[in-house]
Amino acid sequence: MIADRLAVSGERFAADIAALSGITDDSLPGFTRIALSELYLDGRAWLASRMRDAGLVTAVDAAGNLIGTLPGRHNGPALVTGSHIDTVRAGGKYDGIIGVLGALEAVRALREAGIRLEHPLQVIAFFGEEANEFGLAHFGSRAIGGTLRPEHLVLTNVKGETLAGALSVRAGIDPEACLRARWNPDDMAAYIELHIEQGPLLEQHGRSVGLVTGIAGAQRFVASFNGQPDHAGNTPMDRRRDALCAAAELALSVEGYACEHPGGVATVGGITVTPGQSNVVPGTAEIVGDMRSLDPGWLTDRKLEIDTAAADLGRRRGVDVSIAWPSVTDPTRFTEPVQRVVGAVLRASGHDPLPITSGAGHDAQEMAMLGPAGMIFVPSRGGRSHCPEEHTDLADLIIGVQALTETLIAFDRGI
Repeated sequence: MIADRLAVSGERFAADIAALSGITDDSLPGFTRIALSELYLDGRAWLASRMRDAGLVTAVDAAGNLIGTLPGRHNGPALVTGSHIDTVRAGGKYDGIIGVLGALEAVRALREAGIRLEHPLQVIAFFGEEANEFGLAHFGSRAIGGTLRPEHLVLTNVKGETLAGALSVRAGIDPEACLRARWNPDDMAAYIELHIEQGPLLEQHGRSVGLVTGIAGAQRFVASFNGQPDHAGNTPMDRRRDALCAAAELALSVEGYACEHPGGVATVGGITVTPGQSNVVPGTAEIVGDMRSLDPGWLTDRKLEIDTAAADLGRRRGVDVSIAWPSVTDPTRFTEPVQRVVGAVLRASGHDPLPITSGAGHDAQEMAMLGPAGMIFVPSRGGRSHCPEEHTDLADLIIGVQALTETLIAFDRGI
């Protein structure tokens, strides 16, 4: 009965995706809308206008989250949905934005069908979900969920700028106020997020939707190596304090630990070296990476191995090594009642959802700190994401938006 009344507009949804994805850095391939950039703020301004056009009352909270509210028949805990509109550098078109624009389309479908929810409905574009230049992911949802800490605000980028300073100067956000943006658990009835899978499993199994069972915990690290720059031609091999070789050895160890111990993944994704010349022994180097697993014990054991290996490398190679873990997120397992409701909605719509664990982090894991939370995945072609080739067919996107809308109704009715 509900599905017969709802009319999700694929044409309107696709037009929104095209408009928002068009706000990008044209000098780079793919799509680039980095949090704290002018383009990002332009994208938020466009989205706020679209929210208001859809009948939402908009506001920006103390942490920079853009929130559109559709009043319900009664006040009280809100049904919450959304995602993010920031991207990685030279990233994809669909990551994050389909959760926000899909929620916006759900609001339109509800209003056009004459369906007024009992609960208020809030659509959130979380501020800065992607790992930023300061090494911190999920900024806005951390603030709402209560995991943003004072130590996060003093993180620095490569220019020595603090996150607090960047928030204030670039976005007009009071960094101290961010720490007071946390919601109370009774502010939220449930949180549901629509997202692309960013992996190959749905396509591999021929499914249009995935029922997310949990999100892997992630631990990001920055390892710095300080050796001694010397002439490459006149410095004997046994007298070198080569920062790059130490960094490379640790990078290979990180890969090896994950291969030796199934149950998680580990990646070194960036390296910087100075002075960066072929005829100079590298004096400094820095690598950045992360580990992910649903098993907290696996994460603890790998962290200990990496810390120990870094210290051993420093002693053996005569290099000063420091390693920091600026972002540590625990695994999130979505509760069985939420999975049951979402699964029932998907099956009632004629879909056979694939239970799936997300290796990527999402705002949903922070919102789960407040109460019931869950996610719906739609396929990513070839499993590709965070790259210009990221793609999801419009037909699958529409299925996802329809499922999101009907799931919100089900939670509203206490099904």
